[in-house]
Amino acid sequence: MRKICALAAGVLCLAVTGCGTKEKLYVYNWTYYTPPSVIEKFEAEYGVTVVYDEYASNEELYAKLQAGATGYDIVVPSGDYVSIMINQGMLERIDKSLLSNLGNVDPRALEKAVYDPEMEYSVPYYWGAAGVAVNTAHVPNFERSWSIFGREDLKDRMTMLDDMREVLGDALAYLGYSVNTRDPGELAAARDLVDRIWKPNLTKFDAEAFGKGYAQGDFWVVQGYPEVVYEEIGSNEELRRNTVFFIPPEGGPAYIDSLCILKGAKNPALAHKFIDFIHRPEIYAEFTDFYGFSATANSKAGAFKKETPYYTTDDLANTELKDDLGEALDMYNKAWDTIKVGF
Repeated sequence: MRKICALAAGVLCLAVTGCGTKEKLYVYNWTYYTPPSVIEKFEAEYGVTVVYDEYASNEELYAKLQAGATGYDIVVPSGDYVSIMINQGMLERIDKSLLSNLGNVDPRALEKAVYDPEMEYSVPYYWGAAGVAVNTAHVPNFERSWSIFGREDLKDRMTMLDDMREVLGDALAYLGYSVNTRDPGELAAARDLVDRIWKPNLTKFDAEAFGKGYAQGDFWVVQGYPEVVYEEIGSNEELRRNTVFFIPPEGGPAYIDSLCILKGAKNPALAHKFIDFIHRPEIYAEFTDFYGFSATANSKAGAFKKETPYYTTDDLANTELKDDLGEALDMYNKAWDTIKVGF
């Protein structure tokens, strides 16, 4: 009888609490991109643990996966890398029958998501763009343009992202070209603009610590993402008041980061639950409010938002999504190598 009771107690323990073991979802996502409160709510609702790792660029994500990293269920690449990963068989198909909130995905984001418009392998997470943050206490007068990086008076007080497509894309847009150009002459002009005019004024190319450097006062002008900058500013109200963020009207690269399930994921069912959870309007509003985003990828979240975003969908009007460049990528790599030599 004691054995039967003990066995019954053990079964009850497993059913109710898992006896200290919880199902785990492994998420590999950008830094500063999912609020802790959202993670905690998902964990509490489903009785699971989310293991959340971070990366700073698509290149870092892709290189790690190509090097053999396994164990992740969800990744969140930008559109051009979604395309690459689809073509290389790196992603599982989305089972739409498991997602009740797909109807909340904004049609405008899907119209832009030409790499996977039917959401066969990816579900849009956020549609946005990098821009420029300026500390007006040190730079009171400036033009809202990529040309700010050509200002010699701000030498060694500025950074741009260590991101080939972003930096070359900004230069291409400034010159009036497509961020996806395959014209060697146009790309050469953008390379020379960055290499000869912008780079001499930069402290470095930095995709990881630009927000921290800006918050500490080391840099007065940084190209980057507002959520990173304002997260690092934190409760420094004076710096927050003195910070202006803008997306230059010349345009530049935009991105749609998408929720994807990796091929061979150990927990695809839970991954689908996470994707569906994110696109609940109230959850998506919480996510975008936390980072000062507009609700660009969920058409119903606006009714639940409480905060004013740092930029709006209208500010993205002149931006252009980065395409998978195919064979032209080698031309971009060579241009970027030229820029990075000796820096």
